[in-house]
Amino acid sequence: MDDLDRRLIALLRQNARSTVATLAHKLGVSRGTVKNRITRLEDDGVITGYTVRLKPDVQPNEIKAWTSIAVEGNQMRKVIAVLLGEPGVASVHDTNGRWDLLAEIRSSNLTELGQVLERLRLIKGIGATETSIHLMTYKVS
Repeated sequence: MDDLDRRLIALLRQNARSTVATLAHKLGVSRGTVKNRITRLEDDGVITGYTVRLKPDVQPNEIKAWTSIAVEGNQMRKVIAVLLGEPGVASVHDTNGRWDLLAEIRSSNLTELGQVLERLRLIKGIGATETSIHLMTYKVS
């Protein structure tokens, strides 16, 4: 994956329903280039599907978790690219300290959460993970 692939994925993550023409315009490339890149990313398994994002309060029983990730060696970009293609990953954050990345995981039940975590553990370049389930959010008014 190169910078154009990463920018294309970022645009698709913002709106997977964007037309090829819109994506091409925003990226400054031809529609054919965008179509070919999307096809290659799908064929390579980087893009594994498309989904709908809902407002957080629409699914009050959704399970949210945070997974701290240690990345081995210099595989950060590859790991991030795979994480961004994982349907159960809502967001990925670069951090400092003991963990390299923090991934927000969302699932409809514990079985699905377990399946997402199993897929994450199989990603080449991930050395260790630690997951905490989000129980409650407190907000300052």
